[in-house]
Amino acid sequence: MENFTAGSFVLESGTEIKNVNIAYHVFGELAPEKKVIWVCHALTANSDAQDWWPNFIGENLTLDTEKYTIVCANILGSCYGTSFQKQEKLPLITIRDMVKLHQELAKFLQISEIELLLGGSLGGMQCLEWAIAEPDFIKKLFVIATNAKHSAWGIAFNEAQRMALELGENGIDAARAIAMLSYRNYATFEATQTDEEEKLENYKAASYQRHQGEKLRKRFSKESYFMLSKAMDSHHLGRGRNSVENVLNQITAETLVIGIDSDILFPVSEQKFLAEHIKNAKLEVISSLYGHDGFLIETDKISFLLKKYFNL
Repeated sequence: MENFTAGSFVLESGTEIKNVNIAYHVFGELAPEKKVIWVCHALTANSDAQDWWPNFIGENLTLDTEKYTIVCANILGSCYGTSFQKQEKLPLITIRDMVKLHQELAKFLQISEIELLLGGSLGGMQCLEWAIAEPDFIKKLFVIATNAKHSAWGIAFNEAQRMALELGENGIDAARAIAMLSYRNYATFEATQTDEEEKLENYKAASYQRHQGEKLRKRFSKESYFMLSKAMDSHHLGRGRNSVENVLNQITAETLVIGIDSDILFPVSEQKFLAEHIKNAKLEVISSLYGHDGFLIETDKISFLLKKYFNL
């Protein structure tokens, strides 16, 4: 992991934050002759994309580090190596703020263009913002399980999680348990957490929820969870730009949009909307038991489609 010092930065809200540092990873050699693939990560992930997208990035894998330079930067507000001077009140960070800092990092790394920009969920939100902000800079675009504007449904889930965070020290456990219900679905829990034996307590599904909450508490901060969930709520590609349809039409990158048939948090209708309004877009829908989390789990299906459309 490396760090980029961005100094002072004025957020979209008008608030100035200081001593901004961005953590990032580069996989493969950063050389002028190698094309760049940039990965944007999701809410509680980090810049080590090889860790959270296993068997996907590396030598002779889909994102081949022998052929390409792979970059992944931590997002503003995250607790994984990215930081800024502490404020009395947590600042309101938006997806656009994250993208602007990544643009600064790309300049620092002397990257002249991005061959492929990709991400899922909140990572996909960043990709879309960047493709609108610098259409000539992004040659190919891949987004999965994301949308053009965060839905009332998604905001409601996030607010329920923030309400849990306000409960105290272990509020993040409850917040994560709420999130898991949106990341998976009825079929997922029935298939993976159903108890075969008859019992009166200590159910697998209950233990699973507590385990997931405890895991996140040990690796993530409540402050980051709060800021990043608010950032997701702010996602609106059309804000101050006339309309969502208008800005999507400005994307010039060759685009592949993937939806997941069992995703209840970012339903396929949202990906269809993206594909309908981005000029050079193709839509694919993959089948998965795992709902929204399919964008992390279904790497074989994702790899097949990336190779099919982008000849990686």
